[in-house]
Amino acid sequence: MPKAIIKLKGGAVVTIEGSASEVASIVSGFETGHSKKSASKVSEAKKAQRKRSAASDFIIELREAGFLNKPRGLGEIAKVLEEKGHLYPLTTLSGVVLDLVRARELGRKKTDGRWVYGKR
Repeated sequence: MPKAIIKLKGGAVVTIEGSASEVASIVSGFETGHSKKSASKVSEAKKAQRKRSAASDFIIELREAGFLNKPRGLGEIAKVLEEKGHLYPLTTLSGVVLDLVRARELGRKKTDGRWVYGKR
């Protein structure tokens, strides 16, 4: 039975036994660098490229575009995001905006009994 011994970069030694075609197939995969590990790294890179933006990213874009130069309520922020095609319930946005306030990306103050958000 054909046999191949391969020493990996980490120092591990792999012994492969099987038919001639099986051993040749596995050895050629190691020679070309197409092991399962490198294939998974490629798929992870593709996933990172397709990563969706978070609600906080969209709110930061609104701030940079000048929308939050004037203090705005949560409902106003939700409405503008909705017009741009990003649908978030107020219960979700309240936590996101509060996190941005804590991170000092936004400022907030209470006006007429309700919180409004704007640039710091």
